[in-house]
Amino acid sequence: MRPELIAETHPETAPENIIKGDCWRISVLTEGLLRLEYDPDGFFEDRATQSVWNRNFPKSTFRVIDEDDSLEIITPKAHLIYDRKPFSANGLSIQAIGNYSAYHSIWHYGEDFKDLGGTARTLDEADGAIPLDHGIVSRDGFSVMDDSRSLAIREDGWVEPRRKGCIDIYFWAYGHDYLQALRDFARLCGKSPMVPRYALGNWWSRYYKYTEKSYKELMERFENENLPFSVAVIDMDWHLVDIDPKYGSGWTGYTWNREFFPDPEGFMRWLHDRNLHITLNIHPADGIRAFEEMYPEMAQAMGINPDTEQPVVFDISNPDFLDACFRHIFHPAEEKGVDFWWIDWQSGGISKIEGLDPLWMLNHYHYLDNARDGKRPMTFSRYAGPGSHRYPVGFSGDTIITWDSLAFQPYFTSTASNIGYGMWSHDIGGHMRGVKDDEMAGRWLQFGVFSPIMRLHSSNSEFNGKEPWRYRPEICSMMEEFLRLRHRLLPYLYTMNHRAYEEDIPLMLPMYYNWPEEENAYQFPNEYLFGSELVAAPVTSPCIPKLNMAKVKVWLPDGICYDIFTGRKYRGGRILAMYRDINSIPVLAKAGAVIPMTDEIKDAGSNPQELRIHVYAGADGSFTLYEDDNISEDYKSGKCVTTDMKFHWDDNAEFIIEGARGETELIPEKRTYIVQLHGVKDCTDHTTVYAGGSCLSEASGCSITYDEKTCVLTCTLKDVPVCTQIRLFAEHAETAENDIVKECFDFLNQAEISFVLKDTLYSMIQRSDDRTILLSQLQTMDLDADLLGVLTEIISA
Repeated sequence: MRPELIAETHPETAPENIIKGDCWRISVLTEGLLRLEYDPDGFFEDRATQSVWNRNFPKSTFRVIDEDDSLEIITPKAHLIYDRKPFSANGLSIQAIGNYSAYHSIWHYGEDFKDLGGTARTLDEADGAIPLDHGIVSRDGFSVMDDSRSLAIREDGWVEPRRKGCIDIYFWAYGHDYLQALRDFARLCGKSPMVPRYALGNWWSRYYKYTEKSYKELMERFENENLPFSVAVIDMDWHLVDIDPKYGSGWTGYTWNREFFPDPEGFMRWLHDRNLHITLNIHPADGIRAFEEMYPEMAQAMGINPDTEQPVVFDISNPDFLDACFRHIFHPAEEKGVDFWWIDWQSGGISKIEGLDPLWMLNHYHYLDNARDGKRPMTFSRYAGPGSHRYPVGFSGDTIITWDSLAFQPYFTSTASNIGYGMWSHDIGGHMRGVKDDEMAGRWLQFGVFSPIMRLHSSNSEFNGKEPWRYRPEICSMMEEFLRLRHRLLPYLYTMNHRAYEEDIPLMLPMYYNWPEEENAYQFPNEYLFGSELVAAPVTSPCIPKLNMAKVKVWLPDGICYDIFTGRKYRGGRILAMYRDINSIPVLAKAGAVIPMTDEIKDAGSNPQELRIHVYAGADGSFTLYEDDNISEDYKSGKCVTTDMKFHWDDNAEFIIEGARGETELIPEKRTYIVQLHGVKDCTDHTTVYAGGSCLSEASGCSITYDEKTCVLTCTLKDVPVCTQIRLFAEHAETAENDIVKECFDFLNQAEISFVLKDTLYSMIQRSDDRTILLSQLQTMDLDADLLGVLTEIISA
């Protein structure tokens, strides 16, 4: 194997963490992570496996009680009892120590167990919920990961089956410390790498017979309408599909269709010139056949006479075949412009080597190979079991276009974090069948913007495109604004991209990660943490007729938070029904949140010259903006730029942007900063801005404005050297209250209900100065439940 195809692993276990007998071995990797091995012949696996790469944990804390017929191992988190015989339910048990459950925190070998779920290989054909594989966290305090069938990785980088009959299990006893479980999972199985910055922008994808001309025309229209995209996906029909039947199906192909794309290299150069990165779809199962341009070279490499037209069969178990594919298919295409490959493996988990899943092999070696020139590698493929988080990005498959499919995806995406898988990419809008539903398409896109990867996609139908202008005007304009919003979010998203690598915390997390002892944190599966500052609850059901609002039930943790779209302030510590029109979904910023964004949306791969920083009043907060070169693996050695931002809220409001630190040549020398303080009363007259200790005035490029409708104070500073400290000080700043009368008017004005009822309700709202009395009056009026719900949300927020 080429050196770049040999992954760095550290599979050795510290001897002091091992207790062993003739046929069994137990490794206490951490206080909460135990490895259990049994082999009748006493052979134990010390090599890395497909799932597990690193067992080099430091010395752990445990004690051993060793008696003739019983072995006990006790750590602060687990208590193991073992009879030293072949593993059995009556002879091997482990208890997760802690008050997690009265009866369900003890595991006996072989028993099934209940955890919080992980993820699944694919959503192909899914129409709603599907079963999930196990994750590593549980409310009962433990979970189990079976690595017995995982192949071993040899020193030369290739894989081989392990001994049959061996048992190799990892027991996770982390209680409710879910974040620590993720950290130790990342150490054991490998870190989630950073994706290139461009991957966090919008992807355009469609299964469609594009030509070079039609694809360019579409990209030009997107550009003209200021709709930003960063990844150009070309599905299926980039290659020859209509082939002579003697060669079989055209599903597999590697030769450009020059009737559609007469100049592939020039076409890709044209896309690159427009800041678009390119991925091509491949279905590799049928190998390389005689109609392919590279067939002669592939045939000769595999010892086949090209004159025979004997196909080069797909054989991922043969390293020579893999090497030949890279040399004669993938490397030449990448030299001409392909940035990464969409590996669309649909042909099951069988190969010539028992237990070897071709999907894992394709993911593993394509990812390593894609980094061969020092660039940050990318693959786009399906999930192949624990350890797949090392090979982003994940393709979730071909879902049915229904509300049920949409309703499952937020839960599915955040729950995948329970097995460390943080980079799912869905067919946003759904893939196939179903019906055209403009509202559903719009809601799906809104979720896509607040998901790890935002990739529009659709099936091979003339009527199933996801271009915004295919939808009615109000949906179209919303879609366009959300596509722009995704690119505005890139400074925040890219910092979270680094957090996922550095701190092993995925972008999307179920609510129970931050509130593991709160029952409500487990009861709202489509509500999730979106990075360090936001909570999102996408809309996954249609609008309520006549009210033109859709409903989402959410749980608000203690504290104050703000909806980033409506500006409405909420008091936490409760369950609430939230109602939203088509223009937004509930996305909540905690008081004290600092969210860096940008208005520069055309080039998703570059660090912006202008930052728009949103700060939310009511509590202290901080954020460290992370930036690097966006494309290399230098981030692993710490080559980056960080900018600390601190917000202090007390009798006064103070926001500080510290000077940038690190490799500052990677970012612009000067920046324009637009700081927006949300949720405050007008304090322009007593707000001062300093740069490098000097007070700034309007003449020096500083302006301060206030918007009474949104309660936002905006400070703009132009062309400030990035190493300069900026300090915004607002004396006697106060939080603003929601304008209940205006919000109720705006809702009633658009609601399709009786004018008399509108007048009655609005008159009551105008006259009332006591929210509690007003709500009690409304509850006596026998109003429609959702009409009452909308008004209750506004009044009681």
